[in-house]
Amino acid sequence: MDMPLRQVRPNIVQSIRAHRVEDLQAAAEQLGHHFLYANLAQAQSKQDVLDLIASQYTFPAHFGKNFDALYDCLTDTVHKSGPQTGFIVVLEHIPAHAKFDKEAREQLLDIFRDAADYWADRKIAFRCFYSFSVARAAKSDKTAEAANTEAMPTDKLLDVSPMALRMSSPFNAGYWTAAA
Repeated sequence: MDMPLRQVRPNIVQSIRAHRVEDLQAAAEQLGHHFLYANLAQAQSKQDVLDLIASQYTFPAHFGKNFDALYDCLTDTVHKSGPQTGFIVVLEHIPAHAKFDKEAREQLLDIFRDAADYWADRKIAFRCFYSFSVARAAKSDKTAEAANTEAMPTDKLLDVSPMALRMSSPFNAGYWTAAA
């Protein structure tokens, strides 16, 4: 039987590039791990990100909606609820714009890195996979009319999917040699 994620360290935070969400969910099921998924595509601010994570991870009502509370919910709260088998966590479409800048993104990922370290100390796997969303450039009105489509404002998000990320890497020979 193939061991899912055998080449991924048990306590890591990394880009989702080489993985599909469906495969990660199946791996979690096969390993008997918790699968936590959050789609952050609609988030515009730190508070939006925290709200979406809280609702999609079904955090308790008393969640304080700040980075310290996020860490507590990912660690102490879960640890106190009983023995844990492991975690596969996905953060898709982390916003990448002025209201949620590079510093905020790194703070968010640092919380998940700290949680991975917390669970590593307890010999429990905590793998976190993430992707970013980026703003799409607006088309000029003439270009949009010629294409018979509506002009897109720059605040619309473009999905940087795992497939697109695999295609963008010249170092992923497996993608280029795989049968379609």
